[in-house]
Amino acid sequence: MAITVSKAEVKKGDGVVILPLKEYRRLLQRSVPEYYLTGKAARDLDKLVAQGLREHREGKTRKIHSLADLD
Repeated sequence: MAITVSKAEVKKGDGVVILPLKEYRRLLQRSVPEYYLTGKAARDLDKLVAQGLREHREGKTRKIHSLADLD
């Protein structure tokens, strides 16, 4: 089996990495850190999320494209 990669695409993308699928999956799993909150921090976050969802259902939120849209 042959794989063809154009030089232009390699230069444009800053290079190419070839890994076995098993190694790629292992790296992918480790790339996103996991955080587990407990106690007061977890309760506070749950309340914040519930408040945000409630405000969204009530139409109190708006879609913005950048922070400059907040003015």
